[in-house]
Amino acid sequence: MPVYKDKHTNTWFASIRYKDWSGNSRQTTKRGFATKKEAQTYELEFRASVCGDMDMTLSMFVEVYYRDKKGELKERTLSNKKHMIKKHVLPYLGEKPMNQITPSDLIAWQNHIKDKYSFSDAYLRMLQNQLTALFTHAQRIYNLKSNPCRRVKKMGRSDGRSLEFWTLKEYKQFIGTFTKNSRAYIMFEILFWTGCREGEMLALTKNDIDLEKGQISITKTYYRHGKEDIVTEPKTENSVRLIEIPDFLADEISAYYGSLFEYPDNLRLFPVVAEAVQHIMKAHIEKAGVKKIRVHDLRHSHVAYLIHQGVQPLIIKERLGHKDIKITLNTYGHLYPSEQRKVADLLDRLAGKESENDE
Repeated sequence: MPVYKDKHTNTWFASIRYKDWSGNSRQTTKRGFATKKEAQTYELEFRASVCGDMDMTLSMFVEVYYRDKKGELKERTLSNKKHMIKKHVLPYLGEKPMNQITPSDLIAWQNHIKDKYSFSDAYLRMLQNQLTALFTHAQRIYNLKSNPCRRVKKMGRSDGRSLEFWTLKEYKQFIGTFTKNSRAYIMFEILFWTGCREGEMLALTKNDIDLEKGQISITKTYYRHGKEDIVTEPKTENSVRLIEIPDFLADEISAYYGSLFEYPDNLRLFPVVAEAVQHIMKAHIEKAGVKKIRVHDLRHSHVAYLIHQGVQPLIIKERLGHKDIKITLNTYGHLYPSEQRKVADLLDRLAGKESENDE
């Protein structure tokens, strides 16, 4: 076994020579094991991961999964995925071999999560999706014979039945607590009246806004990773879009520009982090005395307002940058019950006219 003891640290390490998928010889070293047995176990699991042997533990396969997905997933998405798996999946299932995890193991895991935490249905579904993604990848790429996730009912739900949003009246109470055309005022006006995501708003520059045409161009998103500001492509390809804005919002943005002395066209208009936006929103919710919602719920509030005004789902899909109309309908379809009543009323009127003509 290629494991050795580091006399300086009194710990063990594994130095492993192997061939990668292309047949090239490589070497890797992993240090810091407390015992020789731990180092040997790692060496065996690493070799299993190189050849895709499903005898490896779930914790080892997770590393294979991250390696495979590194070029496919955005850094922020991968970071969030790692956090959820590390905190809520590995402690319970991490030491079990992939090919020995059964549907009953998953049910026990689900019950453990629901008993220990008071997560929302949406977050429970997100956790479930992370585990399902692991086993789906193992089945498709590494020939795992049986996917236990296919035989277990998913926990939580991802539909929009628990959406929180403000009515226009509630939003006006909230925005009325700000100094008009201040930076914070404009940030929340853009969020409510365009339905853009928080990161998309924080990435905006003057170059992204055409006040004459009344358009905002969404081509990037912003987030903070550690101590670094990162501006990257939006969530999906469909997120790249033009959002038409009302004249009053264009006028407000123009007035805000007036307070920016010789501000560069290519710098972020709102040089704050997401946590600051959330803090500001929380403080002004208390001032306004309206119900508590999240920053992202302003996006839902925008949609709820459009639906109330009779705007159809396909238009909302394009405005939000959804990949598929199904996403829009699954998320907001329950907000359309009045449309069914309108159809019934229309049929009543048409039937009434037919009766009059028959007479």
